[in-house]
Amino acid sequence: MGFNCGIVGLPNVGKSTLFNALTATAAAQAENFPFCTIEPNIGRVAVPDGRLDQLAVLAKSVKTVPAQLEFVDIAGLVRGASKGEGLGNQFLANIRETDAIIHVLRCFEDGDIVHVEGSVDPLRDAETIETELMLADIESLGKQIENIARKTKSGDKELKAQHEFMLKIKEALDSGKAARTVDVSEDQAQTFKLLQLLTSKPILYACNVNESEAATGNEWTKKVAAMAAAQNAQHVVICAKIESEIAGLETAEEKQEFLEAMGLSEPGLNRIIRVGYQLLGLQTYFTVGPKETRAWTLRIGAKAPEAAGCIHSDFEKGFIKAEVIAFEDYVTLGGEQACKDAGKMRQEGKSYVVADGDIILFRFNV
Repeated sequence: MGFNCGIVGLPNVGKSTLFNALTATAAAQAENFPFCTIEPNIGRVAVPDGRLDQLAVLAKSVKTVPAQLEFVDIAGLVRGASKGEGLGNQFLANIRETDAIIHVLRCFEDGDIVHVEGSVDPLRDAETIETELMLADIESLGKQIENIARKTKSGDKELKAQHEFMLKIKEALDSGKAARTVDVSEDQAQTFKLLQLLTSKPILYACNVNESEAATGNEWTKKVAAMAAAQNAQHVVICAKIESEIAGLETAEEKQEFLEAMGLSEPGLNRIIRVGYQLLGLQTYFTVGPKETRAWTLRIGAKAPEAAGCIHSDFEKGFIKAEVIAFEDYVTLGGEQACKDAGKMRQEGKSYVVADGDIILFRFNV
């Protein structure tokens, strides 16, 4: 299981520059004019995880394979996108296909870079995008409500419950609240997901600042932080220019020296991935051996057969058991055999809930 984040924002806020830096490619045109990105650009990056190298050294693995994170650079939205302004319908459809939203907000002044609204105000920009997403959701949900309302005439209790739940969401949207703010029960979760509402997606606000404020933020980022907290959303402070420069450096030593010179402890990508995992409720487990050590992305709460299915569907179908070692035990004791000798390798069945950092060997029969 991977995860897919759509990078959105108004034109000229630094979306494509950030995308290029994150994926270390020039696939997206970072130009100083609106709509330079017409088709969504997709890039996959390795998820940095220091545990992967530790395990590989102990197992004497020939290679390491990190988990993958997918970013989608979606062209700049503008006011009126929900009505088709600025190719809005196409862009909104691209957002609908993503799992989460990284909303890039311009939190820097630069007279050489035109702002589509004429001035810098990230709170206003955030509201502009959120409003367009809500308007698109209201239209989409309205059509779905009409459709299910006709079906409820049959007297089906389940359809009636779905209809009432959809009306509850519509009421929230009509009052200016995102779908993600609605309380969703476990029984309603699948219906909620199938509605494919834009404002139901988890959101991370990425405050793009200038280089001198990358480590400290500024008054705008403080206001975004307060807004995110009020929405139960997340935020990070990044500098797309710095991320772009880091991506262009060849060695880890050069990157570390550059970060230290800028007063930073790590690249913005690491923070985005870490918060992204939190947003989507994801964790990592590992498979370890002499040929390779590999990281796999799995949702928190998933059981062993689902984890096996990340490798191959046959593993899940023919699941027999999982042989599990905790990461801390593997590293502390010095490898698989030492863990076996110490009784730290456990045999788990279908009901086992995978923990972050587990090293797992699956036994299956096809």
